[in-house]
Amino acid sequence: MSVEYQNIFTQVQVRGPVEAGLPADTLVPEIWERGKGGFFSYWVGKLGNAQIGPFYLGTLGVISIVFGTLAFNIIGFNYLSQVDWHIGEFIRQLFWLSLDPPAPEYGLSLFVPLGEGGWWLISSMCLLIAVLFWWVRCYSRAVQLGMGTHVAWAFASAIWLFLVLGLIRPILMGSWSEAVPYGIFSHLDWTAAFSIRYGNLFYNPFHALSIAFLYGSAVLFAMHGATILAVSRYGGDREIDQIFDRGTASERAGLFWRWVMGFNASMESIHRWAWWFAVLTTLTGGIGILLTGTVVDNWFLWAQKHDFAPEYPATYTPAVDPSIGG
Repeated sequence: MSVEYQNIFTQVQVRGPVEAGLPADTLVPEIWERGKGGFFSYWVGKLGNAQIGPFYLGTLGVISIVFGTLAFNIIGFNYLSQVDWHIGEFIRQLFWLSLDPPAPEYGLSLFVPLGEGGWWLISSMCLLIAVLFWWVRCYSRAVQLGMGTHVAWAFASAIWLFLVLGLIRPILMGSWSEAVPYGIFSHLDWTAAFSIRYGNLFYNPFHALSIAFLYGSAVLFAMHGATILAVSRYGGDREIDQIFDRGTASERAGLFWRWVMGFNASMESIHRWAWWFAVLTTLTGGIGILLTGTVVDNWFLWAQKHDFAPEYPATYTPAVDPSIGG
């Protein structure tokens, strides 16, 4: 087997010196300053490049990590307090533990007793700061490396849904109680109750679009990943080269999909397809959640009015009270 042929199915791990990136004199020197060192992991090498590090955090990264750690610990210690600080019970009941937002009577108050939602507000603020600073870090790193900012804007789409659920919609509804609790099963329970409360979210057209883009993303990424693995023996993993120099791998991959589907994406356009499908998943999902309760109170009735749902005929016979005959 050639050492050039590496993918998830092979056992070959080729290693050289730790790769530190572009030389410092390539562009502005301070741009390329980074943490020292790096190391290799055999098991990480089973999935991709075995090198871990060096890392660059910078001021934005440190702020994000600090506030993210605060949010994580606030939620975790609240969980522990709910099981009397018993580690065994914490592990056993982890899926059922939850940090809930304030009750409806507190509205949008920022001064809520800690045990009645105050911890939720503090952890939410820390989490918001962490996520937003991480986005700015993601954007600024891409700009300084001379890259496009596609990753940052894809991340922004996910942040949009996060903000709608925990900040924008609760403010529009006038109560923090509308926000999602921090818990595994409590979050799922919130989702189910939310759907029932507003007439079945499945009749929300933006929810339908979000699910379509979600499933479409999974299919597109699976198709693309499988195709590149299938032609990696011909250099298909070197996609950028293939974009500009159509070679054996690209031609075989294109021919395969023309045979299977009648048309094919290029090595470049498949990434645009996948990017848009993924971005539109959370973008349309956030729109659907934002409209729920603020513009539309019952999605099933809305769907019937707009011919999006059928008018179900009565299919039952009313029960007759035997005491009065009939």
